[in-house]
Amino acid sequence: MPHSDKAPASLASQADICLSYLVENPEELLAFMQHAGLDPDALRGAIGTPALQRGLVDYFASNEPILLALCANSAILPEDFMRVFHQINRTEY
Repeated sequence: MPHSDKAPASLASQADICLSYLVENPEELLAFMQHAGLDPDALRGAIGTPALQRGLVDYFASNEPILLALCANSAILPEDFMRVFHQINRTEY
């Protein structure tokens, strides 16, 4: 089933928290940009898009140390973060 053009509100809020964390941690921001194949202009242009939001949540969910740091710094339970990850990555048969 294709993704809709509108991201769920919980996805948008989690992605905003992820992006804020990356902005505060330039080394991690660079690692994310390299992972995603984004240069600064492409990243700026993608802010707010569902594709970038999913990419941010996927990136943090696949990297436990950065996920735990994000959760500790943002007072988010890792389980709550992962619930959003699983919600956007469910496979429909």
